[in-house]
Amino acid sequence: MNIAATGNNDDLQIMRDLIRDHQDGFALPRHFYTSQAVYEHDIKAYWNHNWIWVGHVSQIPEPGDYFLFEYGPESIIVVRDRENIVRAHLNVCRHRGSRVCLKESGKAKLFSCPYHAWTYELNGRLRGGRAMGPDFNPADYGLFAANVRVFQGLIFICVADNPPPIDEGLARLAPLTEPYGLERLKIAHSASYPVPANWKLALENYMECYHCAPSHKDYSRSHSLKDPRELEELIAPLKERSVGAGLQPVNLELTGGDAAGPAADIYYRRYPLFPGYKTGSKSGEPLAPLLGQLSGFDGGTTDIQIGPLNNFLAYSDHVVGYRFVPRSMQETDIQIIWMVDQDAEEGRDYDKEMLTWLWHVTSLDDERIIRHNQEGVNSHRFVPGPLAEMEWGIRDFYHGYLRLV
Repeated sequence: MNIAATGNNDDLQIMRDLIRDHQDGFALPRHFYTSQAVYEHDIKAYWNHNWIWVGHVSQIPEPGDYFLFEYGPESIIVVRDRENIVRAHLNVCRHRGSRVCLKESGKAKLFSCPYHAWTYELNGRLRGGRAMGPDFNPADYGLFAANVRVFQGLIFICVADNPPPIDEGLARLAPLTEPYGLERLKIAHSASYPVPANWKLALENYMECYHCAPSHKDYSRSHSLKDPRELEELIAPLKERSVGAGLQPVNLELTGGDAAGPAADIYYRRYPLFPGYKTGSKSGEPLAPLLGQLSGFDGGTTDIQIGPLNNFLAYSDHVVGYRFVPRSMQETDIQIIWMVDQDAEEGRDYDKEMLTWLWHVTSLDDERIIRHNQEGVNSHRFVPGPLAEMEWGIRDFYHGYLRLV
């Protein structure tokens, strides 16, 4: 399609025209990664209408504990209220829009706007608007609430009035993830890797392992996803070992509105590591105590996706959470969170440097390849090419993304 020939300078209309003409099985045109209007529309139409994993209940164990989660222009206060309920509020004062909460985390009895001192209860209700006159009703001006789901200790939020249905999918996922004891996890370490690229390029990179063999030498020594032929040969033995370790060797894939019923995207698949590797470590040896109800190491890891934006890898001794958080049109934070059993002690049960080694070096690789990807896509000569069979995850992402935006 010749965009210049359309005579239409509206970026969103160009986007709609490109969606109409998009060829299934091909990458998206550069406009989706280079337009400020498209980026702002992504936040409004896609991020604000999907479930986002923001943290773990271990971060807010007591009433008044809170932390902030931010993406694009949005800031969310995640707090445990006085009734022990996990809540999420948009960090926007109902008076003139100031940020209410400025510290990244802490403990609060109330939230007080630093601009004009409007004060909010932990549950979001406006306690008082100073000197607003006799006709002012505080009940009309509580903090905007975000939807919350807590799944086995993992906290998800969605700011949309009508979020995508997720409960049925979580119910079907629950027995598969229960053996890991996700509710008993704690965060051992978190890191952010800024990359000068659009968030979609960062997410697309995670959704395929076509690049793993040439781009991730350390990862490819232990993880069989790099080669579908080797993967297939190792699956049957892994299933037997998984059963012995207390895991169900069952795959689950649900997408919104599919034949299985309404669900946000839910994906669960355990796949084999190469022989000699019990977990995702440099040596292949365990990194931390076994998780939950597991009785041994089966030599595998699990890909888990809960909603299109939230990815996890569950090894037998630790869980790694992945997010690709947009900061601006071509600025994204690759956020990695390493979690271990709540009773594990650093220095006694695990070494943080060894625990984080694999996904630290892999994320450094990702920053490099995603940066170069964006540099190439920025070229006016870029023309989308066909997706490989191993890039099926990107194709699935496009289907959902293009429907929503």
